[in-house]
Amino acid sequence: MTVTIAIAGKGGVGKTAISAILVDFLSSKGIVLAVDADPSTNLNDALGVSVENTVGRTREKMTDEIKEGRLTMAASKQEILDARIHESLVETNRFDLLAMGRPEGRGCYCAANHMIRFSIDKLAKNYDYVVMDCEAGLEHISRQTTQDIDFLLAITDPTMRGLNTAIRLQKLIGEMRTEVKAGVFLVVNRIKNGLPEEIKEGVVKSGMVLVATIPEDPYISDLDVKGKPLTALPLDSPFRRAVQEMLFKLKIR
Repeated sequence: MTVTIAIAGKGGVGKTAISAILVDFLSSKGIVLAVDADPSTNLNDALGVSVENTVGRTREKMTDEIKEGRLTMAASKQEILDARIHESLVETNRFDLLAMGRPEGRGCYCAANHMIRFSIDKLAKNYDYVVMDCEAGLEHISRQTTQDIDFLLAITDPTMRGLNTAIRLQKLIGEMRTEVKAGVFLVVNRIKNGLPEEIKEGVVKSGMVLVATIPEDPYISDLDVKGKPLTALPLDSPFRRAVQEMLFKLKIR
């Protein structure tokens, strides 16, 4: 049974860093598919791998081939897309990575994204865990390109703007009727000297389940300066310890 974890929130709150450590930790327990659903495509850097192709480029190339009559229809469009998405995988001995890349232009999401979602859902069944680093904001959820998931981690920094985005995310999930089997959980990242009182009050009023507070970690900025992947964080780093404790709380085995 595949366990799918989606990480969402506003830009700059540390979604990619949390995703990378989740992938790193879960890869010691089973086979992991990391999905970089952010068009900026940064998860590969955090994981220390290179990306040659994205789902977005695959879709654009396939669309051009159909328009120009260069695509053989010996197989269905869905079968061809399935095969090409599989070819886009970055495979390592610890995890596989699929980068979504750029979304389609305005007004043309539905058909292609339905096919892509079907392909990724089918691909995900081959893995023990799927960790999806969603794009900033609420777009990925509102387009319903995110598959049904088990855990949705709404990430915020200790600001009301970040918290409000997380609250809207939970409401949008309900409105879109996207299934989140285990629930939506709040994570407050980059904590300095404890959780501010204003954020504490905001969390209580929101009714969201606060599953983790993650401290500011000086090791992360040091790795960024040196251009090293976040998976190089030492085992005793505050950030890594907090992410692992979060997994234990959520009982993700």
